[in-house]
Amino acid sequence: MPTLEKVSIPGPAGKLEVVIHIPDIVPRAIAVIAHPLPTVGGTMENKIVTTLAKTFTELGFAALRFNFRGVGASSGEFDNGNGEVDDALTVTRYALSKYGDLPLILSGFSFGGYVQARAAQQLSPWQLVLIAPAVTRYAMPPVPPNTLLVHGELDEVVSLTDVMQWARPQRLPIVVLPGAVHFFHGRLDQLKEIVRDNFMGQAL
Repeated sequence: MPTLEKVSIPGPAGKLEVVIHIPDIVPRAIAVIAHPLPTVGGTMENKIVTTLAKTFTELGFAALRFNFRGVGASSGEFDNGNGEVDDALTVTRYALSKYGDLPLILSGFSFGGYVQARAAQQLSPWQLVLIAPAVTRYAMPPVPPNTLLVHGELDEVVSLTDVMQWARPQRLPIVVLPGAVHFFHGRLDQLKEIVRDNFMGQAL
């Protein structure tokens, strides 16, 4: 059975609270998952974040979710994405030091997707997995062409139209769940299958 390890690591603004999902095999990849906007209650306990962590663990990845600065037991205060990128980089470098130079997957939901898109510019991950990324609230950078982007047709926080406008010049495919809203109510199993199927058969 996969196990959980809770750790506190030094971060740019003090300690960072991290939960590691450890698979029951030797990890074949590392996945770092970032949570939605802290100022509206986003934490690493978000159901999409925990669903992603469990999915990655079932795939044999060491999956790390963490609280951004000022959330839960993590020190500091909200920094409009800039400090949060530093937090994500810190957790990722901790994971690489702990598990070695394994293929790296960066994943994020909503605000966390924006953070991981920025972090990817410095980390060059194997793949980005972005769930309903906040492409309009922040200056979302372009992402690698193999990015897995999943969005709900009826997203009431980040409209599908806005995501299409951001993705279009990149010719970036989008997996659209018809009828799904921002938090994918009632669709978590489907979201899990999309992510799982993306990695099945991949030679990591």
